[in-house]
Amino acid sequence: MPWVSLLVILLLPGCGYNTLQQQDEQVKAAWAEVINQYQRRADLVPNLVEVVKGYAAHEKEVLAQVVEARAKVGSLQVSPKMLADPEALARFQAAQSELTSALSRLLAVVENYPQLKADALFRDLQAQLEGTENRITVARNRYIQAVQAYNVTVRSFPTNLTAKLFGFEPKPSFGVENERALSTPPKVSFE
Repeated sequence: MPWVSLLVILLLPGCGYNTLQQQDEQVKAAWAEVINQYQRRADLVPNLVEVVKGYAAHEKEVLAQVVEARAKVGSLQVSPKMLADPEALARFQAAQSELTSALSRLLAVVENYPQLKADALFRDLQAQLEGTENRITVARNRYIQAVQAYNVTVRSFPTNLTAKLFGFEPKPSFGVENERALSTPPKVSFE
């Protein structure tokens, strides 16, 4: 029997459990950063809407869409459990995409208001929003890389045996909502 104990002791470091734990924590940390950056963007939206309201009062529909999309994002229950639920992640992604789209429409409307574009507060908020969008992209990329490393470990032999034993499952990653739309070239018209 002492040889069984010796065998277990020799094989234990190679089982991958610590690697799985480390990579699982990296995924959680990367996810927390994604949420942090999305929250930063959501926090900027009310200020941006208020500044635009002062100049573009008759653009109520666009403003309402932004506020509604922001409310949807705010109503989602975000937790680490979402990382194991591809459907919850898809709902989160859809809500964030809707907010991105509404913000794009809002910024397009702003083009019709030169005084608004010249307003220092608006320019500051717009710069913060652009910076936050860049931070979101970086955070999402880090999350995708952390999930990729984790999923490779979970699926690789012999660590996959340890993963199955302890219930480590592959995690979903961010994806593209409509892959077909990406394969369609954009239409350019100078009319």
